[in-house]
Amino acid sequence: MADRITPKLTFVLAQPDRKMFDAAMGAVPDGKSAALLSENKACDFKLRPIDAVNALAEMQETRAQFQEAINGLGVKADFCVQNAATARKSLLICDMDSTLIGQECIDELADFAGVKDRVSAITERAMRGEIGFEGALEERVGLLKGLDLSILQRCFEDRITLNPGAKILCQTMKHGGAKTAIVSGGFTFFTQRVAALCGFESHQANSLIEKDGQLTGEVGYPILGREAKYDALMSHSGQAPLDAVAIGDGANDLAMIEASGLGIAYYAKPAVAEAAHCAINHTDLTSALYFQGYKDADFKTG
Repeated sequence: MADRITPKLTFVLAQPDRKMFDAAMGAVPDGKSAALLSENKACDFKLRPIDAVNALAEMQETRAQFQEAINGLGVKADFCVQNAATARKSLLICDMDSTLIGQECIDELADFAGVKDRVSAITERAMRGEIGFEGALEERVGLLKGLDLSILQRCFEDRITLNPGAKILCQTMKHGGAKTAIVSGGFTFFTQRVAALCGFESHQANSLIEKDGQLTGEVGYPILGREAKYDALMSHSGQAPLDAVAIGDGANDLAMIEASGLGIAYYAKPAVAEAAHCAINHTDLTSALYFQGYKDADFKTG
């Protein structure tokens, strides 16, 4: 007899609402037991056991069925279907730009340099996977040549904001014993500060080269891109990527998202959302906690 697993479906509503919550509960296929995670907002459902051999296909079918059902009911929710036994992860590894923060730092720096339209267009194409990340980064950084270093701190203070739930996500998983890491295709000047704000234990990113108080228009090598993010996942997880939750939004996040045990696309480009295990499109980063079975009472802010 084949090994069997018990999948679970977790849904999180965009807004707490009793009527919509009941509707979503009724749409869960073959739900055997439920655990309330957040009043009128988030719930965990244990589903019927399935053969491990066919688990991926059956869970994909469950996802499709639930998505169709809640669409028909007009329910805005994010959800995840996964193996209940391995839902709680021991590593959180996150992209930064447009994931932990609401901005693309290079686009904001470009605004100070008067070239935001040009840089933003390149950023968009790179995040969609239409052009290579490394070449796109070199081209964009080249347009920042001559920018005064003081602008970096001004940009951080005036423009950069944490996305909702970023600090709670990091602090709660740390309290639960997980390692936490930022792995970004952006810049260490910003990852250092965002890591400190949220409480991440480590951060990796690219370095901007400066001379005489100005940016030279060059980036340090090697450039941290798609494969480097995958390598970071493997390193931080001790070659056990299935124990990790990886969150990102762009094409350079794909390798770590696909290899992790729980890869989450956060308001992501279509190709990323399609490849991820689940997506956050309506809610905030705390949904990554609900997907692992954390309850509101478990949330930490410091």
